Amino acid sequence: MEGVSNGGMLYHEVQESKLCAVHCVNTVLQGPFFSEFDLAAVASDLDRTERQMMVQGSGDFVPEESHNVSLDGDFSIQVLQKVLEVWDLQIIPLDSPVAEPAQIDPELENAFICHLQNHWFCIRKVNGEWYNFDSLKPAPEHLSKFYLSAYLDSLKGFGWSIFLVRGKFPKECPISSSEASSGYGQWLLPEDAERITKSCNAAQRTGNRSGQTQWQSVPYRQYEEQGMLLDEEDEDLKAAIAASLMDAAPAVSTKPDTLENENKDNSAANA
Repeated sequence: MEGVSNGGMLYHEVQESKLCAVHCVNTVLQGPFFSEFDLAAVASDLDRTERQMMVQGSGDFVPEESHNVSLDGDFSIQVLQKVLEVWDLQIIPLDSPVAEPAQIDPELENAFICHLQNHWFCIRKVNGEWYNFDSLKPAPEHLSKFYLSAYLDSLKGFGWSIFLVRGKFPKECPISSSEASSGYGQWLLPEDAERITKSCNAAQRTGNRSGQTQWQSVPYRQYEEQGMLLDEEDEDLKAAIAASLMDAAPAVSTKPDTLENENKDNSAANA
């Protein structure tokens, strides 16, 4: 078995604005490697390349709207793929033939990316254990190997697109924990993540008994409309949303120097 990475700590990002694609990429990599500006720069480069190809192919007028980042900030899978290619990681649709082994034994893989409408999140194996790094949750949520398979099947059944991530993942984050302690990124020991999750679940159950009404975020309302009520997992999600709303702060990220910082105005509402 390989040695423990990042000192046995888990890197998690709590939802900030509509930056879930950024949170997803960084939790796949387990560190604050990319900012919203990096993903916006990649989207801009992809748009530019696509427009050039369309002009060369037909010579007709090409619309200026982006196909890689929407007005509400949702990035395309092509953007996430290009960003992860920086670390030689490959994104593969889970329903493709090459991913068939992962469909049978998902616990043998290392990471999955999940997408529905305008929300992205990562399911990642860290130090031999599986965690749900959904940014709508206040902390990484441990998943047993048995539940991992059932959870992925449930997501697929409710219309989620699931992608397998393969390659050589970063073993250590080159950015210190103190540099990533502000904003929406946090380093947690597994026992701390478990404590936070249990505390939020208990608070949610208390709120339900007292008849309190909690505001639900747009992403969660979308999931609920599609009937995504996964037993106690649903209660955990509600508690995570409530906690993230209470602790919401202005987005501050540690920006790597690997990608160009551009299109700041267009990326302020990134998902």
